Amino acid sequence: MGKHNLNFAKHTHHVPRHGLVRVVLFDLDGTLIDSAPDLGAAVDKMRTDRGMPSLPLTHYRHMAGAGARGMLELAFGMTPEHKEFYVYREEFFGNYEDRMLLRTQAFHGIEDLLASLRLRGIRWGIVTNKSKRFTEPLVRELPLLKDACVVISGDSTPHTKPHPEPLFAATRHLKLEPMHCAYVGDDIRDIEAGRNAGMCSLAATWGYLGQHDVNTWGADALLKEPDCLLDWLDGRR
Repeated sequence: MGKHNLNFAKHTHHVPRHGLVRVVLFDLDGTLIDSAPDLGAAVDKMRTDRGMPSLPLTHYRHMAGAGARGMLELAFGMTPEHKEFYVYREEFFGNYEDRMLLRTQAFHGIEDLLASLRLRGIRWGIVTNKSKRFTEPLVRELPLLKDACVVISGDSTPHTKPHPEPLFAATRHLKLEPMHCAYVGDDIRDIEAGRNAGMCSLAATWGYLGQHDVNTWGADALLKEPDCLLDWLDGRR
């Protein structure tokens, strides 16, 4: 099961023993689901509506995990400091809401991974920076996500990742200490949030990864494919 694709980080002095992991928490976009096609199409429609040429999905994919901020920067070179950023953002949100379930699907191997966790008696949940406006329909409409034991969205708490509060909110809901959880994500903010919360933090390198070098994130392990998580759970139990 991908045993040769797992790389452990060197600095693990703060990491609890794997045998203590009772819940695995996942980021959503770029980790459990590939939403890049719908996110990219939502912002690309804004370009074509303005008479600008369409750009390919490959132009948008790597920044899909950054949501509106990443998409608007790639489509229009627009940052949050731009005077029209928030107007454009609302237009993007409307476009995305209209099509968010058209092409979004689980990454290859995720369904099998979640089934394997169930068989092991390990629960799993979602902690995402995506707002409830979008998270809730996805969780409701995608059968794969129905067994999540907790769902924390970007506006469920006053802070978003890399702040640890969303992860702490999940542990409070589950009545668990952070040491009993591992967090898996495809962005440096996920790894920082997990580390700040005192959890094992694992990088999903099949995801979007943004503009950063995943090897510099300080993750406790780099997971090349979803089933590598099972190898990691087995490796030090």
